[in-house]
Amino acid sequence: MASSRTFETDRRDVLAGIAALFAGAALPLPAFAQGASPEPRHGTALPLGKPEPYSFEILKARAEKLASEPYKDAPPKAADILETVDFDAYQKIAFKPEMALWPKTDTPFSTQLFHLGRYFKSPVEMHVVEGGKQENIGYTPEAFTFKDDAVRKKLPEDLGYAGFRLMEPGGKADWLAFLGASYFRSAGPDGQYGMSARGLAIDTGLPRPEEFPHFSGFWLHRPKPGATSMVVDALLESESCTGAYRFVISGPETFVMDITANIYVRKDIERLGIAPLTSMYWYGETTPRPNKDWRPEVHDSDGLAMWTGAGERLWRPLNNPEVTRTSTFTDDNPKGFGLLQRDRDFAEYQDDGAFYEKRPGVWIEPVGDWGKGEVQLLEIPTDDEIYDNIAAYWKPAEPIAAGSAHTFEYKLHWVAEEPYPPEVGRVVATRLGQGGIPGQERPDNVKKFVVDFEGGPLSKLKQRFDLNVHVDASRGTVDNPFAIKVVGTDRWRAIFDLEVEGEEPVELRLYLSLDGETLTETWLYQYLPASAPPVRRS
Repeated sequence: MASSRTFETDRRDVLAGIAALFAGAALPLPAFAQGASPEPRHGTALPLGKPEPYSFEILKARAEKLASEPYKDAPPKAADILETVDFDAYQKIAFKPEMALWPKTDTPFSTQLFHLGRYFKSPVEMHVVEGGKQENIGYTPEAFTFKDDAVRKKLPEDLGYAGFRLMEPGGKADWLAFLGASYFRSAGPDGQYGMSARGLAIDTGLPRPEEFPHFSGFWLHRPKPGATSMVVDALLESESCTGAYRFVISGPETFVMDITANIYVRKDIERLGIAPLTSMYWYGETTPRPNKDWRPEVHDSDGLAMWTGAGERLWRPLNNPEVTRTSTFTDDNPKGFGLLQRDRDFAEYQDDGAFYEKRPGVWIEPVGDWGKGEVQLLEIPTDDEIYDNIAAYWKPAEPIAAGSAHTFEYKLHWVAEEPYPPEVGRVVATRLGQGGIPGQERPDNVKKFVVDFEGGPLSKLKQRFDLNVHVDASRGTVDNPFAIKVVGTDRWRAIFDLEVEGEEPVELRLYLSLDGETLTETWLYQYLPASAPPVRRS
């Protein structure tokens, strides 16, 4: 079932726009500087505080205690000065590579820090952890180069940091960044930043402002020589809850994060989003190309993939609706879900600056029993590629009540394709057109749907005409469904017409079978007659 409400500009849109400013390429790389001599402790010249005992249990206890107290949202320091550090000014502040944590290790976990600015005003605690001890990383302007020295002179000496990023060996590019609220992103296997993940989502898509939890502190565990993973702990805070998170980060060969989220609830939460993902979909195969843009398609992701607890594989192409819509997919102990980019051909986009064909997808793999709940998909109208307008997450069925505690474990994969490909044929294209028969009158209320599948048992089939096309529609009439093999390829194409009146959404479901054997994943689509491309008549 899908419901909708009128789209309104609020804090979500501001944050989405800021996140999208970094979507075209990796986050800004600093210029190399000279003259700093790292001190031996942790291999960095950053100022470090007094060592104190630390463990993840200590962090969990801190988060639980904070949840029992009223929420305190401390105002940022030097907010008026930071307001002047807009996007262009932010690019002129660069971290000095020789000030990084562990810059000379042979592992890809050399760590650089982000400065504060207009869009990242709230400082986060930064700590180094080694041998059961934590040391606070103090702020110093000496860690950065400032092209505008006037800004530097106005900033207080105890300003703080906005987040951090992990650098590839050699320090010339980053591959993972935590920056802004509870957002984090990876460049993925093709080295191109795109969509984001978040620590937690609260009341996303409800008819009131969304609550944005934020990571208020990070604990960076020093990797051992030759390590293939790094541990990062994080404290999450918001008006409704707190959280103690552990990230075991592997990469940049595998791009996998093992995540444990311990959540402590301050007050009742109507819609708690676990493992939330944020992406952008402006237009693609099923939506009309805006007159102002020349590219065939523009999106970071083109569909939501799901692997249900019962083993069914689902694919839901994304929409850019005229009003905000939330779709729900009920499940019990899901095997996985994710926002993916299946169009991987440059020709689909023709953009040699944004490289949308290289944008990573994210696959969520639950660990343990997540119980009953639903995957929710939020689609927000957008008229440009700079706004993140897509969100997906898991909403538990159990009530999230004040005073309760919850633990969720999952693996987060940054991927080009699903880490566990379906054994059946996958959807590789969805197209819409005018229904009816060429040469005959074609009513405006009839649409033709063309869905291409590839892989699995389909690759072994020769052309035949007895495949079963199972199509269901929530309303309207389905006519003449059939499937054929596309000449010269291993693809199979399902085609049908839908006659429907009115502008309310239509939920469609389709898959192929032969002799009782399911050949494909299930294609789900929300057809929006009000957003469909107009009929062109000569």
